Amino acid sequence: MPDRSRPVLSVEEALERILATVRMLESERVEILEATDRVLAEPVVADRDIPPLTNAAMDGYAVRGADVAEPSARLRVVGQVAAGHLGEARVEPGTAVRIMTGAPVPPGADTVVRFEDTRLDGEWVEVLKGYRTGRNVRPAGEDVRAGQEVLKPGEFLRPQEIGMLAAVGRTEVAVVRRPRVAILATGDEVVPPGEVAGPGQIRDANSYTVAAQVRRYGGVPLLLGAARDEEALVRQGIQEALVREADLIITSGGVSVGDFDLVKRVLAAEGEMRFWSLNMKPGRPLAFGVVGGIPLLGLPGNPVAAMISTALFARPAILKMQGFTDWPWPTVRARLAEPITRKDGRRHYLRVRLRKTEEGLEATLTGDQGSGILSSLVQADGLAVVPEEADHLPAGEMVEVLLLE
Repeated sequence: MPDRSRPVLSVEEALERILATVRMLESERVEILEATDRVLAEPVVADRDIPPLTNAAMDGYAVRGADVAEPSARLRVVGQVAAGHLGEARVEPGTAVRIMTGAPVPPGADTVVRFEDTRLDGEWVEVLKGYRTGRNVRPAGEDVRAGQEVLKPGEFLRPQEIGMLAAVGRTEVAVVRRPRVAILATGDEVVPPGEVAGPGQIRDANSYTVAAQVRRYGGVPLLLGAARDEEALVRQGIQEALVREADLIITSGGVSVGDFDLVKRVLAAEGEMRFWSLNMKPGRPLAFGVVGGIPLLGLPGNPVAAMISTALFARPAILKMQGFTDWPWPTVRARLAEPITRKDGRRHYLRVRLRKTEEGLEATLTGDQGSGILSSLVQADGLAVVPEEADHLPAGEMVEVLLLE
């Protein structure tokens, strides 16, 4: 008999409840390189014009536009100026100053003629083609004006934004803090990767899979090891997460309906259980609640279910905590290479390998789709989404595929 006491939520309903619980974290000041791929938490204003002086966009000669409007003008070279220096010569009618890219345009000049368009004859230079006034000159403040807001709070800091921070003189900046995510495995059968696993034991792959995902999504993983199947030990692990000031707790195992599935019991006793059953596969027994004011996501113990659940639910929560307001998943459309039949009314996420064909991308299942087959994810390029209402999808049917890279 099904357990009708537990409401079964859709993926969207579960995600909505999780995101309604988590909040953007406070800001911290970091060096600008440490701000890469972070969300800005303060406005950034330019302290000066960029460029600060009108300068040359090319190597050549600084001249008066009026002198070179027609080809074959001959001008006397009266000096030179390099980037980072102020030249002493002034450009008078009939004269030119040799200039390097980025050097300030000397007084009197308003145009730069490229070396390629000139012929030098002693102290004289001949301009071989006509030039319009202002050509190859970058005016002061062309890029940024002093006092201009160049970056706004909420912006994602890519390498180009880091460059802008440096350009306006910033060495550090306020960004939204990275969430600290405590990760706790449960189960008598779970042992650390460095130990020899005895009969009936498995190494703790889940903690490391989840920790790697947390790091990829911008969080700071806090590995708590594995708690044996004793309620006091599971409670102790969760309390350690609180002591270590975690912003999110992720457990694996202990959330289905077995006698030793303790995370739900501890969560219900110590905090508040929000839900614990989803209409998806793999990952139906997924618990979510709050303990000590901190959200807790209880993943299934099977490794495929744990990884997919982390991607679908922990990823958006971790991104929202960092100040992101959007978290689209990269997807493609692909044709099924083989038919799929599923009649349980759940949304399925099937591991597939993608191959380019003349008709487009083709998706092939990566063998056994059991939720304990971690190698099926190792071999996969993405997750084919089979909707709840789809009982049968024939070969050639187009499906959405969530890319794993």
